[in-house]
Amino acid sequence: SVSEGHPDKVADQISDAILDACLKRDKNAHVACETMVGPDVVVTMGEITCRGWNKVDSAAIARRVTKKIGYDTPAEHFSHDTFEYYTHLHGQSPDIARGVNRKSKKKQGAGDQGMMFGYATNETKSLMPAPIVYSHELLVMFAKLRKTDRKYAWLRPDAKSQLSVVYEDGRPVAIDTVVISHQTTEAGATKRHYAEIEKLAREFLRKTGLLTPKTKFFINPTGKFVVGGPCGDSGLTGRKIIVDTYGGMAAHGGGAFSGKDPSKVDRSAAYYARYAAKNIVAAGLADRCQIQVAYAIGVDKPVSFCVKTFGTAKDGVTNEKLEKMLASGKVFDFRPYALIKDLKLLTPKGWCYEDTAAYGHFGRGKFPWEKTDKVAKLRKFLGV
Repeated sequence: SVSEGHPDKVADQISDAILDACLKRDKNAHVACETMVGPDVVVTMGEITCRGWNKVDSAAIARRVTKKIGYDTPAEHFSHDTFEYYTHLHGQSPDIARGVNRKSKKKQGAGDQGMMFGYATNETKSLMPAPIVYSHELLVMFAKLRKTDRKYAWLRPDAKSQLSVVYEDGRPVAIDTVVISHQTTEAGATKRHYAEIEKLAREFLRKTGLLTPKTKFFINPTGKFVVGGPCGDSGLTGRKIIVDTYGGMAAHGGGAFSGKDPSKVDRSAAYYARYAAKNIVAAGLADRCQIQVAYAIGVDKPVSFCVKTFGTAKDGVTNEKLEKMLASGKVFDFRPYALIKDLKLLTPKGWCYEDTAAYGHFGRGKFPWEKTDKVAKLRKFLGV
């Protein structure tokens, strides 16, 4: 995982915050916003069609986001009140708009072509793979300490975590290695402070039941991590797609999420595929489930489905039966119009797209694609 202060995640959050601002003004806005960050600079570009776009202050949004993350020290060469801001946003391509904007909303075509994947596994309560869940949760813990406890003022926003987990018979049994690289102030770059990071990580991971006396910890293994954030490395929207999804445990179609409105199926269909896969596992139909769905740009129905349950399907359920169930549209409707309506992706309540842009798009209950409200319907449809 990477923290909210990682340069790529700074870019993702700015792009999604601009998307949120557009959808608030026009729920039918079409947005594909890319952000690039570097030493004392933020650049946004892309295509946006939105009523009242001239009232969306993208510069103010970028400064608000970076301030919230914690970039507030000009001496670090990236601060919310000192970076230069450039924007090159323009209207959506009319050739793309032709396939999406139909007279009948129900015939709305996919805003892109490609493959999207959804995945679920019953190895954790959130039905997500253990390594990515605990990697995210570690960095959330450090971010909360940094922001709320002055004792940890020596922690800075940029960080990475990595867990190597031992599996036996498809189940996680132990954490072998923990790697944490966390930016600090110059005063915090000491063995004593690194030992404190390890202590906090050990205490946190003990609750997983996977920590062992043999678990190895590497904390800032280069010896020093002071120059970080957009000053230490450039950042770009969409460059952390595996962090955003399943940590490499499942396949990925390649399309990034942040900065894109839900007419772009590489975002919305990936959310819906997670929704379907999670309900299949929650229904007890399989221990693990991966769904692949493919679209043609401008076409209002998927062109293919492929389901894998990795030999874990139950009660006579087969991959073929699950594929036919998905293709029928009677339990899950993967048409762009229908999935957007089902998950209320144009009118978020209790969440916003900016919320998705750090610590993973999946496995957090506040998002509508994490609900398991199709379990009974699934079991009935399949005769289980």
